[in-house]
Amino acid sequence: MVSSRSAENVQFLPFLTTCLNNLGWLYYGTLKKDGTLIVVNAIGAVLQTLYILSYYYYTTHRRKVLMLTLSAGGVLCGGYLYFSVLVGDEHSRLNQLGLICSTVTVSMYLSPLTDLVNIVRSGSVRCLSFPLTVATFLTSTSWTLYGLQLQDLYIMVPNTPGIITSLVRFWLFWRFPMPQEEPSYRLLQI
Repeated sequence: MVSSRSAENVQFLPFLTTCLNNLGWLYYGTLKKDGTLIVVNAIGAVLQTLYILSYYYYTTHRRKVLMLTLSAGGVLCGGYLYFSVLVGDEHSRLNQLGLICSTVTVSMYLSPLTDLVNIVRSGSVRCLSFPLTVATFLTSTSWTLYGLQLQDLYIMVPNTPGIITSLVRFWLFWRFPMPQEEPSYRLLQI
C-alpha cells in the first residue's frame, strides 16, 4: 500500500478480523495470566491496527472503512461489557471467551479456502499467497503445539484447521504451479 500509495488491490476485512482475533486472544491471555498469549497478541493487535490505519490513509472508501471499524469497535466493547459485567464466574468467563476466540480463529483459517472452487476451475493459484501460506502453517503448528503443551483445547483445537488448510493450499500450489513470468527487462548481450 505504501509503495503503490493505494489500497485498491488489498482486502480490508482480513486486517479487521485479525485485529479482533488478536484482541480476543489478548483478553483470554490476560484472564489466564499467560504471558505468551499476552505478548504475542498485543504485538499482533498493534500491527493490525497499523495496517488498518495505513489502509484508511490509502483507500478511496474511507467512509466504508470507518463504518466497519466503528462496528467492530462496538462489537468489541459489547463483548468486553458482556464478559466483565454479565459473566461473573471467572471459570465461565474463560470458557465462553475461549469458545468465541476459537470460533473466530477457525473462521479466519478457513477463509482462504472460499476461493477453492475458482482455483480448481481456473487452474490458477494467483489469488493465494505462498508466503502467507507458509506463515499460516508455521503459526498454526506453533499454536497447536503450545496448546498441546498447556493442555488447553481452546488454543490447540482451533489452530488445527490452520495446519489442514495450509496443507490444502500447499497441495494447490503443487497442483497448479504459478507460470513463470517473462522478465520486464532485456538481458545484456555480451
